Amino acid sequence: RWASLSSAVTESHDVAAAEENYYDDEEETVFALSSGGGGASVGSGATAVAVIRISGPCAFDALRELLSPLPLGGDGTRLPKMPKPRMASLRTLYDPISDDILVNDDGDDVDDDSQQRRRRDPLDSALVLTFPGPNSFTGEDIVELHCHGSRAVVQGVLSALSSLHSRPIITASSRQSADAPSVGRRRRMSLRPADPGEFTQRAYAHGKLGLVEVEALADLIVADTSLQRKQALRQFDGRLSRLYLGWREELIKGLAHAEAVIDFGDDEALDDDVDDGDMEGDGGMSVWGAVLPRMSSLRFSMERHLSDASRGELLRDGLRIAIVGRPNAGKSSLLNLLAGR
Repeated sequence: RWASLSSAVTESHDVAAAEENYYDDEEETVFALSSGGGGASVGSGATAVAVIRISGPCAFDALRELLSPLPLGGDGTRLPKMPKPRMASLRTLYDPISDDILVNDDGDDVDDDSQQRRRRDPLDSALVLTFPGPNSFTGEDIVELHCHGSRAVVQGVLSALSSLHSRPIITASSRQSADAPSVGRRRRMSLRPADPGEFTQRAYAHGKLGLVEVEALADLIVADTSLQRKQALRQFDGRLSRLYLGWREELIKGLAHAEAVIDFGDDEALDDDVDDGDMEGDGGMSVWGAVLPRMSSLRFSMERHLSDASRGELLRDGLRIAIVGRPNAGKSSLLNLLAGR
């Protein structure tokens, strides 16, 4: 009997430890300011709208904390209603670590300590969008907060997100209804600021972008001219990737044909369009069939594509030109003429 009791106690501890480890996310959730302004860098000015992006397994958990005017975790605490996926919703964001007004469950100010609960400071009124994975830019759950672009608002939201790291989070269980969600099981979040380019890196890791599209996205972000924009968009829409994949398939076919020739030689006809009579007396070269013209055509296509690479680099990187001449010789007039001004 004591052995059975000891085994049951040990098993319960193991189950509790397993559940605790299960609810700790293996992959971190990251957040960052994805638009200019808002004090993102020294000397940057405020903008009308700033976009803050959250990506990862705890993105929706972090949003629940920001949408809740009262601390989650107490008895009777209701989880805030989440916005519908891919639909903008105007919501008030609250600071999860602030202590403002002591209220009761009805929202009225109270003096009784037994009914006191902390009410959070409002951060901003923002448009909130959710993108459940894998149908998102990174392939993960994504939250976008379209806030006002002042430094105070942006820094306040970023600080609030930083405060959520390693703190227990309340999530709704599958048994809860959408209309009246109650407090579910706890989990511990892993939330940190994103490294430069980490959203794109996660999109590549989850197969949402290829290397060509990643390079095109970088070019599109820093494009200064309409020609640079058009070139980046042509590369970003997958046109160049499809070209490279076509080359790859043609090379694989040629390689398979070459390996078949090495393995079987001229014992069998490897192409239906080659007559058996044409294979006699040619040293076995007819077994290559149409693979030689295909490889020649592929080589010509690659060389023609690479010959145009220098023009693409000049278009992407731009040119540095110096107009040199004597004073009042018309240098500015020539520059205005070239610039079309």
